[in-house]
Amino acid sequence: MLHWTIPYLSLLCAVLPVPPGPPATAPLPTPPAGMVWIPGGEFVMGGTDPLARPDEQPKHRVRVDGFWMDATEVTNTQFRTFVEATGYKTIAERPVDWNELKKQVPEGTPRPPDAMLQPGSLVFTQPAQPVGTEDFSAWWTWTNGANWAHPGGPDTSIDGKDDHPVVHIAFDDAVAYCRWAGKRLPTEAEWEFAARGGLQEKINIWGDEPIDSKRCNTWQGQFPFQNTMADGFARAAPVKSFPPNGYGLSDMAGNVWEWCMDLYRPEAYAEQVREVGAGGVVVNPTGPTKSVDPRNPDAPVSRVHRGGSYLCNDSYCASYRPSARMATPPDTALQHLGFRCVMTPAMRKVRESKPIGTVTTPPTSE
Repeated sequence: MLHWTIPYLSLLCAVLPVPPGPPATAPLPTPPAGMVWIPGGEFVMGGTDPLARPDEQPKHRVRVDGFWMDATEVTNTQFRTFVEATGYKTIAERPVDWNELKKQVPEGTPRPPDAMLQPGSLVFTQPAQPVGTEDFSAWWTWTNGANWAHPGGPDTSIDGKDDHPVVHIAFDDAVAYCRWAGKRLPTEAEWEFAARGGLQEKINIWGDEPIDSKRCNTWQGQFPFQNTMADGFARAAPVKSFPPNGYGLSDMAGNVWEWCMDLYRPEAYAEQVREVGAGGVVVNPTGPTKSVDPRNPDAPVSRVHRGGSYLCNDSYCASYRPSARMATPPDTALQHLGFRCVMTPAMRKVRESKPIGTVTTPPTSE
């Protein structure tokens, strides 16, 4: 019978449909220089670990489309290229507009002396002794002449720090750079999805293991007066000083804060969940249409920034976690605040049709 069975089986295989094989994997898009492809997908956004704050809750399902993201925070070299090409002056390099500032302080606040309204920014000043962590003025000092090129004040410089993240960047400064580069700031959801590096519902970008000095640049010791510098850095570190996450992104935890495009509301997640219903998926969220920020109650606008900084310490600010949220008025610059950019496939097509510096993205600061 075998001699008959073999031809029969051959004929049967020829006429029966062949079961489909596994789907072909689409090739990864070639990334623009200095960027990596973030494939997009669905994830659980937010956190409920012991260090989580109320504005990180409730955890909820979110889907984001694929995009490219800068592999590192924007560096001093990159920002200098932008400034030299455009002549741009950051907000920290401009005199303070009292008419704008008084909108962010309690009514009746007297006008500061003219010296305080000269160009400058907030610089971290390490106290010599223990202080309470309730009053940030104990370690932040308004410093005339502090800006991205002089991060510690007029007598400091960024010489030898080309690969350090640029700091003293206000939201509006970051938006200006993005427009010039044909990019934009990430949404809060895009940032958190990318920061997680493909890990689902983990406390940190490397998993659930606790933080240590080899994982990211944060504060070791008693904040804000004692820093053991176990990680080797008192302030910002050169980009790529620590292991990248699962997507190849460096410094998504610690080093410097990174602006996102979303307006801030502490209850933003609860509002999203109400809109999609329990168990629903929020698709490509862009944040609320109006901000509310209890930390800056007099500021008419407050924007999200993510990722923590070299000042993060579990006793005060455990914001190196991917779900941690913080916010600041868009005209505020700080010595530990920078940014990185993203680009969508549609934006890339526009950028490739025009030279860098001539592409603009839709405004995000209105």
